[in-house]
Amino acid sequence: MVGQRMTEAHHIGSLGEKEMNYLEEYYNNYDEDGRLLSRHGQVEYLTTMRYIEECLEGIPDPGILEVGAGTGRYSVTLAKQGLQVTAVELIEHNLDILISKLDGTEPITAMQGNALDLSRFADDSFDLTMLLGPMYHLYTKEDKLKALSEAVRVTKAGGHILVAYCMNEPTVIQYVFGLNHLHEVMDLKMLTSDWHCISEPKDLFELVRTEEIAELDEAVPVKRIKLVATDGATNYMREYIDAMDDETFDKWMDFHFTICERQDLIGASHHTLDMLQKEFPPAVLRGKKR
Repeated sequence: MVGQRMTEAHHIGSLGEKEMNYLEEYYNNYDEDGRLLSRHGQVEYLTTMRYIEECLEGIPDPGILEVGAGTGRYSVTLAKQGLQVTAVELIEHNLDILISKLDGTEPITAMQGNALDLSRFADDSFDLTMLLGPMYHLYTKEDKLKALSEAVRVTKAGGHILVAYCMNEPTVIQYVFGLNHLHEVMDLKMLTSDWHCISEPKDLFELVRTEEIAELDEAVPVKRIKLVATDGATNYMREYIDAMDDETFDKWMDFHFTICERQDLIGASHHTLDMLQKEFPPAVLRGKKR
């Protein structure tokens, strides 16, 4: 189905009405494309594309699922390269923008849906499944694990899952201390005793630490290939990055790619990308060894 839009309301009902209202209000007024097209946003975009390409290497005709496709920055780009993409997005406003970018020739199916319920897709359907936004807005471990489990379920054995997260420490450094919100967040009891930010749907973004990501991975049949700092130090110096000329920006990207897999720096990145590979069932592994 080329550029087809599908909507099934029962696939959207897993989030509460308040959560949906917060998300819709935010994304109806936020220019996500503008962020990713800025110099500092390009770092996250180019890094993510680099690891998408790594996951697809050597697969002749890969099937790709993006859950939480937003306005299509990744899904539309991949479809315009001729790759078969299924894009699922919760927010109707974002889905409308995604579809507006298509000319009808791209091998993409766009539909409204929820990361917590991918039951419309059969097990082992896709070579690559991407969750590049849903984990930002899931506030319990149970929901995060449900979204991750669903992504793993619909991915073929040996296929890859890419999961993006917002990290805790950069918010403490930049927002709590850098922008002088310490007393405000303390009064609102938004920090634990060990400086973990407590998020609710009205706060829009859920912040995690690397050990929490590892706990989620351990609960599903995957092995981690790598955990990547998708923007690294970039967002600490946005104005400087945005003012770079082309040559300097190219050098910054070279530096960034050199260090983005260094595990001692991961937790300080605003965004991370968890690259996972779905394990083969035990019976299949035994057959391979014979």
